[in-house]
Amino acid sequence: MPDVSAELPTAAQPTVPDSLSTYTTLGLGGRAQRVLIATNADELAQTPTNSFILAGGSNVVVGDGGYPGTVVLVRSTGVAVREAEGDTVTVTVEAGESWDGVVAQAVEAGWSGIECLSGIPGSAGATPIQNVGAYGQEVAETITAVRVLDRTTGERLVMTPEECGFAYRASVFKHSDRWLVLSVDFRLLRSRESAPVRYAELARALGVEIGDRVPLTDARAAVLGLRAGKGMVLDPADPDTRSVGSFFTNPVLDASAYAALRERATGWGEPPSWPSPEGVVKVSAAWLIDKAGFTKGYGSGPVRISTKHTLALTHRGGGSTAELLGLAREIRDGVRDRFGVTLHPEPVLVNCAM
Repeated sequence: MPDVSAELPTAAQPTVPDSLSTYTTLGLGGRAQRVLIATNADELAQTPTNSFILAGGSNVVVGDGGYPGTVVLVRSTGVAVREAEGDTVTVTVEAGESWDGVVAQAVEAGWSGIECLSGIPGSAGATPIQNVGAYGQEVAETITAVRVLDRTTGERLVMTPEECGFAYRASVFKHSDRWLVLSVDFRLLRSRESAPVRYAELARALGVEIGDRVPLTDARAAVLGLRAGKGMVLDPADPDTRSVGSFFTNPVLDASAYAALRERATGWGEPPSWPSPEGVVKVSAAWLIDKAGFTKGYGSGPVRISTKHTLALTHRGGGSTAELLGLAREIRDGVRDRFGVTLHPEPVLVNCAM
């Protein structure tokens, strides 16, 4: 593993203020007033407090007007073992490190706990912000500390998982400019076998039962295959991958709202759902979108629903953020009219709104 302690310059370097579409997986967004590149935590900590932080650009929708200020590109890298004790290892990952690269390194090293998060684009520093999750795993299960800059005080802090306020695709960092993630600590199990498989689709792909363990390499390969089949692994040759992944989160409904949905869904079948011990039920946004009439490939212009997955809104070139958000509103309103459920966007919207 590379050492993260090497000395680097301490001032973020300016670059040409290109269109921000260059730095997003959607390929959309206007220009920024200024763009800085931060290559380590010290550079990040010295960036202007009113700047917008942009890393992998895989979970952000930037308005056609761009950003009327400074954008900081997070390009800090490094993965290092902080502590190895018993059957676990704690790894510190710098914010700008490629997330899928981190997962690949963990699988190769025999560290279990994040293998089902393979193929997710973006940076490691973004994972606690969104509490990234897929196929039965989420990063909150392995994060032990998040090193941040408190931009209101200028202090560097180490936040515990409890202080991070992790929830479904959320944390205290989301929709807040106060915290700037510098690095993240993950505690992983030293094992060549995966964590118990929790997700039915993944279990079927692996040919195992829920709760079984499989070799890490098998779990990663199966997840990459499933994601690729849905256009969720970045591929320049596949226009379905020019997206922000799932555009809408799965709605979480209380008992009465779920009962109302089931009643309104009569004739369309039983909505796929996942009840929780807290009495709420998570339902499939993809199912709601499809049954509301927005099927795979819906749309005729440069922005449309993916031909592989109804949750992904794609940009095939030559379009605008306004067109993308127009399609998103059409889908949101159509689902609400048919099923009485309001979908909410998963990506961060920058200088634009639904």
